[in-house]
Amino acid sequence: MMNCELLATCSALGYLEGDTYHKEPDCLESVKDLIRYLRHEDETRDVRQQLGSAQILQSDLLPILTQHRQDKPLFDAVIRLMVNLTQPALLCFGSVPKEPSFRHHFLQVLAYLQAYKEAFASEKAFGVLSETLYELLQLGWEERQEEDNLLIERILLLVRNVLHVPADLEQEKRIDDDASVHDRLLWAVHLSGLDDLLLFLASSPAEQQWGLHVLEIISLMFRDQNPEQLAGVGQGRLAQERRTDVVELEVLRQREMAEKKTRALQRGNRHSRFGGSYIIQGLKSIGERDLVFHKGLHNLQNYTSDLGKQPRRVPKRRQAARELSVQRRSALNVRLFLRDFCSEFLENCYNRLMGSVKDHLLREKSQQHDETYYMWALAFFMAFNRAASFRPGLVSETLSVRTFHFIEQNLTNYYEMMLTDRKEAASWARRMHLALKAHQELLATVNEMDVCPDEAVRESSRIIKNNIFYVMEYRELFLALFRKFDERYQPRSFLCDLVETTHLFLKMLERFCRSRGNLMVQNKRKKRKKKKKALHQSVASGNALYSPEELEAMWPSLAEQLQYRAQDSELSSDSVIPFDAASEVPVEEQRAEAMVRIQDCLLTGQAPQALSLLRSAREVWPERDVFGAQDISPEEEIQLLKQILWAPLPRQQGLEEQGAEEEDEEEEEEEELEVVQVSEREFNFLDYLKRFANSTVLRAYLLLLRSYKQNSAHTNHCVVKMLHRLAHDLKMEALLFQLSLFYLFNRLLSDPAAGAYKELVTFAKYILGKFFALAAVNQKAFVELLFWKNTAVVREMTEGYGSLDGGSSSRRLPGWSPEEEAQLRELYLAHKDVEGQDVVDTILAHLKTAPRTRKQVIHHLVRLGLADSVKDFQRKGTQIVLWTEDQELELQRLFEEFQDSDDVLGNIMKNITAKRSRARIVDKLLALGLVAERRELYKKRRKKLAPLSLPNEEESLHDFCQEDLEEEENVPEKESEEDEEKEGGSEAEQAQGGSILSAEYLGQSLHQEGFSAPLLWLQNCLIRAADDREEVGCSQAVPLVPLTEENEDAMENEPFQQLLRKLGIQPPASGQETFWRIPAKLSPTQLRRIAASLSQAEEEKFQLGLESKVPGEPGLEEEHRQEEEEHRAHALRTLLSARKKKAGLVSPEEEGTNGGKEQLIMAPKKRQLLDSDEEQEEDKAPELGVPGIRKKKRFQIEDDDESD
Repeated sequence: MMNCELLATCSALGYLEGDTYHKEPDCLESVKDLIRYLRHEDETRDVRQQLGSAQILQSDLLPILTQHRQDKPLFDAVIRLMVNLTQPALLCFGSVPKEPSFRHHFLQVLAYLQAYKEAFASEKAFGVLSETLYELLQLGWEERQEEDNLLIERILLLVRNVLHVPADLEQEKRIDDDASVHDRLLWAVHLSGLDDLLLFLASSPAEQQWGLHVLEIISLMFRDQNPEQLAGVGQGRLAQERRTDVVELEVLRQREMAEKKTRALQRGNRHSRFGGSYIIQGLKSIGERDLVFHKGLHNLQNYTSDLGKQPRRVPKRRQAARELSVQRRSALNVRLFLRDFCSEFLENCYNRLMGSVKDHLLREKSQQHDETYYMWALAFFMAFNRAASFRPGLVSETLSVRTFHFIEQNLTNYYEMMLTDRKEAASWARRMHLALKAHQELLATVNEMDVCPDEAVRESSRIIKNNIFYVMEYRELFLALFRKFDERYQPRSFLCDLVETTHLFLKMLERFCRSRGNLMVQNKRKKRKKKKKALHQSVASGNALYSPEELEAMWPSLAEQLQYRAQDSELSSDSVIPFDAASEVPVEEQRAEAMVRIQDCLLTGQAPQALSLLRSAREVWPERDVFGAQDISPEEEIQLLKQILWAPLPRQQGLEEQGAEEEDEEEEEEEELEVVQVSEREFNFLDYLKRFANSTVLRAYLLLLRSYKQNSAHTNHCVVKMLHRLAHDLKMEALLFQLSLFYLFNRLLSDPAAGAYKELVTFAKYILGKFFALAAVNQKAFVELLFWKNTAVVREMTEGYGSLDGGSSSRRLPGWSPEEEAQLRELYLAHKDVEGQDVVDTILAHLKTAPRTRKQVIHHLVRLGLADSVKDFQRKGTQIVLWTEDQELELQRLFEEFQDSDDVLGNIMKNITAKRSRARIVDKLLALGLVAERRELYKKRRKKLAPLSLPNEEESLHDFCQEDLEEEENVPEKESEEDEEKEGGSEAEQAQGGSILSAEYLGQSLHQEGFSAPLLWLQNCLIRAADDREEVGCSQAVPLVPLTEENEDAMENEPFQQLLRKLGIQPPASGQETFWRIPAKLSPTQLRRIAASLSQAEEEKFQLGLESKVPGEPGLEEEHRQEEEEHRAHALRTLLSARKKKAGLVSPEEEGTNGGKEQLIMAPKKRQLLDSDEEQEEDKAPELGVPGIRKKKRFQIEDDDESD
């Protein structure tokens, strides 16, 4: 039922009388009202559905568009409305709805869009759009207004929307060479001349801003076309096409003849009582007896145990992906028009348009996923150019190594996103298919360039191949795609293109290797390092190889050389540099390495060089006299060198480990680091081919081979060629001894049309012959048919079981003796329940036998029955590789919960369910965009503040804090991390340190501006909220309600609001809240600390006021006033210390220290001050905060000790 307001609005548009449309006076306002209604439709798109059922576009909007073009405001409004009405259903709903009700609405909107597309298939509508677009493009840039550019964009969007509507194949039921709705639409585009305008927009340098719109329209025009078939239109039937048709007809004829022969051998169908019953010997029924067969003998060969059974239902999430793109042959005149369009596009537009689009993509001026149109155009037009008349100059813009790199980057990105974003895995798989097609066409074009008669073209091909074969990523790409192939998301067409592209790449690589004697390629190896918990676990002493007796025998000769050289004053230390200036390790931290170098020189007998290194190191690192004092005597130098020789100095295993230990030394678990080492090596094609000899790749090939009847002859050839390479070239026939493959061979050999698959039949007979020859020697080969095999099993099958062990007997460790097993059992039982350590590492450290690996210890523990599985000993953080959606949501929730804490990463690791390493959690936080850089996850440090009671208290807290901040900026990261470890015990006191410092500055300025009373009110609110949260035990946001006019003015003051933001107070939400709120995430301790920061400025102001004295000799009044001020100051100090103690911000040590100082200052009046303190606590609100900064007082005590 249509809405009455909507119906009235549609009636006010006008009416159609014959072929003439009469518009109403309120036609323009009615169109604008319809646009407004569409803007406010609900999630079911009810307005869109009502307008579609009323056929407003067919009966009103199209007639207005064609007959009232001269009314420019109305024409613009109608174009806007039509763009909105024709936008894709996926854009309206976001995705295909899964709920039945929403899916019904989605299909309804789609049906209306298909009706709109059929209505647009007329020359009249596209003629008006073409004329309008032509007139707008005639205007120069100086004459074209902003409204003109908007109208150009809307016309292009309207054409895009209409072409985007998918065809309804069940409704149309069109066959090949028949004109479908899409064909009629394309023909209308051609007759209106819109295709020429598209070519102009693509080729004009002044119209580059419309490049992506034009490319999207062109991709929708050629959506159902095949570029190879389109290139051959109008040239008669090619010999290859005729040959293909003859083969297909021959296959059909042979199958028909086989069916006729089978029907002729069949007897008449009579009842089973007259047909007889038979017993099939050797085939058991459900019981122990032989199976009874109740049908005629002619049906025996078709018998299977699955007859009459209900087929097993495959869950929806496990069903194979469906093919979405369907190719068909359009009508001949449409194909001729499209062929001419492609030729003109390649001649005049391709290079310019693809260059501008690539520039937009790289500069991120496009929308998300617009690169898919670029990759489609690359694959389609390069294939058309290759099939029509190959001219490399027409596609030179995309024929480069940079294009290969761009495609490979996107292909890898889609591949990774398909593994991580499981909800949109099908969409990522479709984008990955487009990138694969583009990569395939690039390879095909480069391969075609090899046979070009032009020498320059062949040289360009050789350079491109040399680059792509050299880089490791291009060679590893196909292996990665095969390993991660998932038929649930990737359709059969993707697997077909992957197999064909791999075949082409291998053929080109093999030919290139043969033409070159030797091929050098890039090799990247990921070297895994272990980040140890402590330094001594990853280092070893250099003189551990020498016994004390050997060192004692070595020293006299060294001492003799040193005594001779020590007296030489000309021994220069300038030529020896004791540090590595190019190292990432700071010079200050290279002292240990310099000491190691000195010891190495002594161990190798280079005493003069050791002495020079010692003197150079003394000049570089004079502090602490590590390398001797500046006025050291020669005899003392010799003694120092002797100590260095005997010292067990730690040695780093490599610079990579040094860099690995810099960042997170406080980690408890070991973490694996990957260091990519790039090198060059000589390429061996057979070694590369062995990478494909695994079960994952074979499964993908056999999956495609199952549909050999539907595959093209070229696809079947690619499959057989790869299997032949593995079986014949690598001598791994046993790799194909698999029961599922043999079942497929049986089906192939029994196919009546097997003669059409001669290559497949020949290969099947070759493999079967090899198998039966092996089975005559190895009876276990029949059992091996049940399992997928790797290269090691293949070797054992062919050379005999145990051949691998015999071949590596020289490297095998001796077996476990009973004593070793007893020791292993004892160590495991002693350390298996100890928390915080890895039991296998502990066993390896205490095992007093021959050197064993971790893997050997774990397997022997399982063999002894001490453990159930190898998985029980997996390291933390390594057993989980991919993140599930629930784990990502949990990580996001934990980050939002702890993002304001001091140690965000530590809190997340403590509370996350699936335990992972720090590096994996940091990488995932960066990938999700929750943090921009790793620094945001570092543990926060509270700044060290100067004490308030320094001897010269003329310095303000502000100045000292500024100096401290400047000093802290110059501290290296490693020192800051060491400080974090030292301050680990006071994490709760470090919360919001930075915000409190800035709040103190703002509070001091607000005190000077006269906001003392509002600041006191804010303090009371904060501490009252802290007390309430301690009593109740739970927290919720508390609004700050100003009841006095002074407080209201303060809450509207900009500096006061800035102070509130610094303190973490939440501003009111727009349109929903009125008051500022104390957030629920602040703990009572944090609230009291914030309140303490507000009273800091007042205390400093008061102390500075006490210190300002009038110059000259004070009289009696001045002495009296000074005494009163001292009393008042001491009372304030006592009050502050009491409140600190109450808030729990002062340690007992600090309390005692502060109390001792006060007694030294004013011991006689202690009782009076305590009484005053009690009176002040009764008069004033007890919620007044205090500035309890613990480290400042500790710093003061340390200074006093040093001065003493």
